[in-house]
Amino acid sequence: MTPSRSGPGPELLGTRLRQLLDLLDGDVAAVYADLGLTGFRPRFTPVVRALAASGPATIRELARAVGVTHSAASQTVAQMVTAGLVASTPGRDARQRIVRLTPRAESLLPTLDAEAAATTAAATEFEAELSFPLSRLVEEALDALHRRPMRQRIAAVAPDLVADPPAPGAAGTTDGTVR
Repeated sequence: MTPSRSGPGPELLGTRLRQLLDLLDGDVAAVYADLGLTGFRPRFTPVVRALAASGPATIRELARAVGVTHSAASQTVAQMVTAGLVASTPGRDARQRIVRLTPRAESLLPTLDAEAAATTAAATEFEAELSFPLSRLVEEALDALHRRPMRQRIAAVAPDLVADPPAPGAAGTTDGTVR
């Protein structure tokens, strides 16, 4: 398939979004490597910044603070424990873990603050080249999918493809399932 001059349409939306994220994250990761932060991943930065700003937190609180699912936050924290950036200790009950920055992570804060300021400035410049600010479009897209998940949208146009199609107006969750 040869895309038109305006590029692929909605049929490749997920693929194109992953490509965009790979390009953005790949270059930020390269900056981390340039700074000597080998193995530091872009997905760690929001967690480090949240813990630096608010202190120790549960994984659920971190997920809420950085805008990801509990599962995604848990996976990121596990990687950060392995990298020696955070420590995780038991909370009030066996299901809860309290996460805090390690001294190693705290020592990186000035470098990460400088990188974040530069990345924010570069992102602002990048958005100025676009016909519409990407950050605003992403927020609108997330809001629209929280109101009506993609699974509901697919069921509306092809009900035979979806097992137990959701009822119109059913509330959705962030993972596209229906409550």
